[in-house]
Amino acid sequence: METKRIILALVLSFAVFFGWQLLFPQQRPQQPAEQTTASTAEQPAQQATSAAPAATAPEAALSADIAPIEATEGRDITVKTPLYTARFNTQGGLLESFSLHDYFLSVPVDGQPLPDQINMISGGASLGLLVDGARTWENAQWDTEVKNLELEQGSGTVIFHGRIEGYDIERIMTFEADSYSITEEVRIISTDASSADLRITHQAATNALAELSGTYNPAKIVWQLDGSLDDETDQDDLRTDGLQPVSNPTWSAIDNNYFILAMQPSGNSLLEGGMTGDTFFMNLSTGTGSIRPGESRSIAMKYFIGPMDRDQLIAASPELGQAVNFGWFDFIAKPMLLFLVWLHQYVGNWGVAIIILTVIIKLIFWPLSQRSYKSMEQMKKIQPMVQKLREKYKDDKQRLNQETMQLYKTYKVNPAGGCLPMVVQIPVFFGLYKALLGAIELRHAGFIDTLPFTDMVWLADLSAKDPFYITPLVMGATMFLQQLMTPTAGDPTQKKIMYIMPVVFTFLFLQFPAGLVVYWLCNNVLSIAQQWWIAQSGKKGKAA
Repeated sequence: METKRIILALVLSFAVFFGWQLLFPQQRPQQPAEQTTASTAEQPAQQATSAAPAATAPEAALSADIAPIEATEGRDITVKTPLYTARFNTQGGLLESFSLHDYFLSVPVDGQPLPDQINMISGGASLGLLVDGARTWENAQWDTEVKNLELEQGSGTVIFHGRIEGYDIERIMTFEADSYSITEEVRIISTDASSADLRITHQAATNALAELSGTYNPAKIVWQLDGSLDDETDQDDLRTDGLQPVSNPTWSAIDNNYFILAMQPSGNSLLEGGMTGDTFFMNLSTGTGSIRPGESRSIAMKYFIGPMDRDQLIAASPELGQAVNFGWFDFIAKPMLLFLVWLHQYVGNWGVAIIILTVIIKLIFWPLSQRSYKSMEQMKKIQPMVQKLREKYKDDKQRLNQETMQLYKTYKVNPAGGCLPMVVQIPVFFGLYKALLGAIELRHAGFIDTLPFTDMVWLADLSAKDPFYITPLVMGATMFLQQLMTPTAGDPTQKKIMYIMPVVFTFLFLQFPAGLVVYWLCNNVLSIAQQWWIAQSGKKGKAA
């Protein structure tokens, strides 16, 4: 009974963990929902001038319109670096396009034109600025002296000048050639005749991440507060109710597994946001206190728009490094990912790196597996005695269990030994699973790009499923063979469970990342070889 429970627990743990994601994925809407107005997301980062009071987060939801930003008339300014090409609109300094040079919508194939680059801002605009709830891209006059900016190295700056009723505005944006981060300083001078409380709101919006998301790659709003991460993934709630206001986040972002649009304030702020159709939006608002005629305020904001590359995120801001998080198995997934990246530097192929990792893991667990398989071989030898006990005590199950356990004890056999190697590898399995699904380094990572002797794309992306289901079917066959080699305690129900397991696992693995299937398949082959070697050694020892 103990063995049966362990096997059932294994099957159920896999089924629950992965079946839930198959049956209840993050759903994208079939049609855009009606526009809803959520409370505005308040803007944080502020640096007041020496005479200015400290920035404060607004205490209540604001009334500014935070529906997705619509592009307005103005001329385009292009900022080009080795990493991206960004297109801004002079009317308000809106960001209308942000194309990543090294990341594509689909896997590049040799001999074919390159696919379209990932555009982080599509179908609208982003990085809008609101002053006291007024949309400056609609209600202010703007211009800039810069036409275009191209950086090969170092940094460069674009300054947008604006004038709205009561204020002169400067948006000073600094770009780095080797970074996806943008640093902004907003300077505001009061031209009003009387003092007034000033509130500045930065708004970010994108529908690109929703378009790039899927069952295993949901888009969401995420933030860091007091060193901990939190998020809102329920898109229906974001459309209808908006995001519950969050006071003083360290940073906030719209992201999925692979890409992120983040804002990091320099002071107290209020975060709010939501969704309209497929467009995510978030606002960070900061109250600057009273500003007198002729007085100025400066507010700083940092943006990161690009891949979930931990090194790049940390270089932009150490706090942003926490955006790369693999959940419960983060402590396993990150070391495995770092080791895979290191291996890839030497072997040049991600599939080969995964196979080498599998061999190393197998060697680490070799002593444990060795004891387990030897116990299984011993169990084979006592099967006739187990069968006799079953016949003798077929009408007394309690006595049968007692005598069977005594037999196992006498011959030092662990009936659950065959499950042990699988049990101890489950954390490793889940860690690799999370790394393959959530590491930008493994997105579009190839192994065998085309089926042998054909031009059909096969394992060109190990973070996606095998398009022809070859590897999961072969994996299922190796698992079935492994079960045939594994002796059971003679319980018919247990035997059925053991034979059902390969079917269940094959079904689950059909939708898994191909890299994970390669790992499990390679592990099965090594386990079969180890079991066969132990069995042969036992035969030779018996013959001697």
